[in-house]
Amino acid sequence: MDQAHAEEILKKVIAIPTVNDNEKEVADYLASLFAPYEDQGVTIEELAYSPGRSNLIVTIGEGETTLGFSGHQDVVDPGDLADWDTDPFVPTIEEGRLIGRGASDMKSGLAAVVCAMLAMLEEKKVPGKIKLIATVGEESGEYGAAQVTDAGLADDLSALVIAEPTDGMRQICYTSKGVVDYHVTSKGIAAHSSRPHEGEDAIAHLLEFANEVQARLARLDKKDPVLGKLTSLITLIKGGEQINSVPSQAELSGNIRTIPGYTNQVIFDVIDGLIAELNAKPGYQLSVDYIYPEEPMPGDAHSPLVQLLQKVGLEVFGHTLTPVGGTGASDGSEFVRAKGDYPIVMVGPGSDSQHQPNEWVSLAAYHQAIAFYQQFANEFFGK
Repeated sequence: MDQAHAEEILKKVIAIPTVNDNEKEVADYLASLFAPYEDQGVTIEELAYSPGRSNLIVTIGEGETTLGFSGHQDVVDPGDLADWDTDPFVPTIEEGRLIGRGASDMKSGLAAVVCAMLAMLEEKKVPGKIKLIATVGEESGEYGAAQVTDAGLADDLSALVIAEPTDGMRQICYTSKGVVDYHVTSKGIAAHSSRPHEGEDAIAHLLEFANEVQARLARLDKKDPVLGKLTSLITLIKGGEQINSVPSQAELSGNIRTIPGYTNQVIFDVIDGLIAELNAKPGYQLSVDYIYPEEPMPGDAHSPLVQLLQKVGLEVFGHTLTPVGGTGASDGSEFVRAKGDYPIVMVGPGSDSQHQPNEWVSLAAYHQAIAFYQQFANEFFGK
């Protein structure tokens, strides 16, 4: 595949606005690129999440071993357009950089994987069975990856490379924290503040929960050598009606970043157990909801997959890719639930501009990423 065609593909996917929506347009476009190769045994499947939102699964090649590549199709909101020098959905090239929303996170990684696979098909040199999984909704909850995993479409993988940006492909993220977002509601009984005994103070009950849950989570004090300790924050809180009334309602939200030493079920047990204890007291009415919890992603810095990626990186880029851990959740936190026991890593092009105005990717790095993924696939299958 020539560089002009590769850049055209990247520009096209960036020009499609997929701000937490509309991924089907990207999926349809990418599917159209693979459609001419269906006579080579290529299979194309779209898994609809909701109207206008589709995951894309493309499989090329054959064999008992399956290498997975993945990337998400959605992007975050561009924010105030006045902060952009260009239209975020009109890809613009300046001084070797392509600027646009998603240029770094992570349409360049997704497009690079697609171009590498298309190059193999063009050259009729597909080294083995390779599966592309392009997901919806990563930026707002990884629910596309969750849907793909629940459908069993990632169970057959032998290894998975997610093309998230990793410091200009200088790093390999092989382990990451999970996340548990939760929302607690406390219901009380309103009364005049001069007669508080006639009511139930929803805020006081909620504060009791807040103080105790932090204390209990602090007892989960294992320290991961790479990711550190589990962290817990109360990030939102509101309640009451007016200053001279016993508050009849109160709410809080919390964010917990988990480590492989504790499954999310351990966290649920702590929170649910505390809620049950408090509700056993007279007048307490607490309830909890969990929002898109993600498991931590375990990994091994010395695994054969990481070592192979480092070898190929040295050959393609001339520098060693450093294994690192990540504090944020990704689609890998959903794919880790698949039935197959396989390593998951993240390595991809991009810059430190993700989620910022004037997001960009170096075109040189983008083209190198295509070469990297193609060579990695060949060496993964021993070709």
